[in-house]
Amino acid sequence: MSGRRRSKREQVTGARPAAPVTRVRMTGTERRRQLLNVARALFAEKGFDGTSIEEIAHRANVSKPVVYEHFGGKEGIYAVVVDRETQLLLDRMVSTLHGGHPRAMLEQAATALLSYVEDSHDGFRILVRDSPVASSTGTFSTVLNDIASQVEHILAQQFAARGYDEKLAALYAQALVGMVALTGQWWLDARKPKRDEVAAHLVNLAWNGLSHLEHKPKLRLA
Repeated sequence: MSGRRRSKREQVTGARPAAPVTRVRMTGTERRRQLLNVARALFAEKGFDGTSIEEIAHRANVSKPVVYEHFGGKEGIYAVVVDRETQLLLDRMVSTLHGGHPRAMLEQAATALLSYVEDSHDGFRILVRDSPVASSTGTFSTVLNDIASQVEHILAQQFAARGYDEKLAALYAQALVGMVALTGQWWLDARKPKRDEVAAHLVNLAWNGLSHLEHKPKLRLA
């Protein structure tokens, strides 16, 4: 028998004390990434106002000062989360728009945005909550304007080739991008029909309308 004296608890229950839990120490980069992932999930679930530093720290199993050390506060970590999602969406959209035939461009834009919604739904929730599609200001609106600028450039070339007023390309670009973005916001929760089918219907509406544009449309009110 071991010479170690047994504690009172061991003498009564026969149980041995639990082994101490070994914490894996993260590098600064790993900790920062972990905190961003935790905060991203919380912001998507509860929004900025509904999320607290205490909850971020609790879910990450760290103390509040650790969060402050990396990001300076809730505003700081939120800004980084939004910037990352903004760049991710913008890079995906811009890299997808290759131009070419206008219908191909519409298909590229619709599929790219819906793919982002499907793959990064938490990020899309954060961007839309921060700045809804219908808003004229905010991060998401800025992204949509950047995308619309790319679409405008392509539309202007097509308008010129077909004898339409090139100055109207900006208006049509905003309309097309807004239509896709608003549908993406609806599809975020609906998730039916499937992504490619939603994209096909968007292109169907946009292309069949664009392919029969009147040169000088007028309202036909009674």
